[in-house]
Amino acid sequence: MTGLDPRLSGSIFLGKAHGIDSNHFQSLATRLDMKGISAVPHRNTVFRDILKLLPWSAFERLVEEHGTDELVRSFTTKRQLLALLFGQLSGAYSLRDIEASMSSHQARLYHAGGAAPARSTFADANRDRDSRVFSGLFTHMLGMTTRGLRRKMGDAVRLIDSTGLRLAGAGAKWARFSAEVCGAKADVVYDPDLGCPIYHMITAATVNDIVAAKTMPIETGATYVFDLGYYDYGWWAALDEADCRIVTRFKKNTPLLSARSMPIEPGTGVVSDRIGFLPGRQAKSRKNPMQGAVREVVVTLETGETLRIFSNDLDASAKEIADLYKRRWQIELFFRVMKQTLKITHFIGRSENAVRIQIAVALIAFLLLSLLRKMAKDQQTLLETTRLVRANLMHRKDFTRLKQPQKPPPLDSTQLSLNWSST
Repeated sequence: MTGLDPRLSGSIFLGKAHGIDSNHFQSLATRLDMKGISAVPHRNTVFRDILKLLPWSAFERLVEEHGTDELVRSFTTKRQLLALLFGQLSGAYSLRDIEASMSSHQARLYHAGGAAPARSTFADANRDRDSRVFSGLFTHMLGMTTRGLRRKMGDAVRLIDSTGLRLAGAGAKWARFSAEVCGAKADVVYDPDLGCPIYHMITAATVNDIVAAKTMPIETGATYVFDLGYYDYGWWAALDEADCRIVTRFKKNTPLLSARSMPIEPGTGVVSDRIGFLPGRQAKSRKNPMQGAVREVVVTLETGETLRIFSNDLDASAKEIADLYKRRWQIELFFRVMKQTLKITHFIGRSENAVRIQIAVALIAFLLLSLLRKMAKDQQTLLETTRLVRANLMHRKDFTRLKQPQKPPPLDSTQLSLNWSST
């Protein structure tokens, strides 16, 4: 009111009551307002930092190429990928788990471009959206991983095998195996030197392994190692014509004709080394196209049993052939890791398209976790990396130091401390 002294502000009142210079507080508040962003160092969540490793420009090109965002209102292909990756990295088992977990972290997911999906919308996207976007992203990331490795193709080893995936419930009829069981298979070509798969395809469990193998691309000059599921002379001949080295296992009833023995090196576990020819016919009505000389290396296992190994390489040592076949177990270990650490045994969708998408995203997650393991400041296994990421996914931490205790940021004496001395 007119004639009365203006009401004292809080800072002026404090200064008058206690003899403290209020200008000091005003300048301090101004500095905090102007430098509030830099006052406490900002740190992203582990999930957001992991997402930065993805080649988003390539992903956007794939989305545009396959038109997966046409007529889409809010749940874009990018948000679908984020939700699927969140499920893989967090260990969520179902659509409901993913929705609930993402909803509880919605504030932090917002800055990463993610959003908790409605279960029905998520399920529809997994069933209908083109899976080639996700498999294409995996292929692109694989190319980025191998870009710095320039090896002769003769040094490249390709392990081939498949693993079963059990399905159940509505939508799994495409993978009907019997009256009561539905199942699919993931056929994989694995590079043991890179430690990652380089090709995969999904088929129904009733599809024979060799049928899937015949559609795989053949890399000229590479070494292919596989087991009895790929026993087909015609496919072997195609590999042989491409100058590929073949290492596999002989069936017990397959004879080696006109065989001549080769000298063996003692102490290598090799029992015999012979060069000969396969039977002239694969079946009574089919001529065997694999007419050239081949090799049989017999080795003794730790159990005392003997193993007949087939190869079309007549020049390498018998021990080298045997060691190549031993490497086949690395793909078995890969399947075990995938099933134990990533979700390819519990499917959030059972349609063929949903299974293809989930497998592709699981492989993308595998590449990301492998990259994180290499970037980590401490030595750790892939399983340890997976557990650390899962425990700290939505925490604001340095994702290369998850194994180390996190230290709080140091206080800035000019910004976060109060000087109570009067001037």
